[in-house]
Amino acid sequence: MAKTTEVGPASDLKPGAVTGAGIWAVGNSQGDLFAVTRRCRHLYADLANGSIDSKGCLVCPWHGSRYDVKTGRMVRGPQGIFAKIPGLDWAFMALTRVIPLGRGNVVERDGTVYVEGHKR
Repeated sequence: MAKTTEVGPASDLKPGAVTGAGIWAVGNSQGDLFAVTRRCRHLYADLANGSIDSKGCLVCPWHGSRYDVKTGRMVRGPQGIFAKIPGLDWAFMALTRVIPLGRGNVVERDGTVYVEGHKR
């Protein structure tokens, strides 16, 4: 049986919000709730401290990598000084094509949000 993690009141997850619950970064991307594993593939920043950009992607708080919250795949690699290292952006994006962030099934029951297990 899949493990269920309580996130909190659904009213706290307004569009653009991201929070942490156990192993999950849980948020609201343009009205759709999502849950992805909360460690960035780059230097393991806590994605629960990230933000949602105008395209609905989860943005790493440390170096600006962007993740598609529906697939868990990186759509833009590290930015800033890390973007200047040849091949680094490509290498991290390739890694997440093979091993994307894990995704959980988000459910709301009686005004409370939960994440149930993993989905691929």
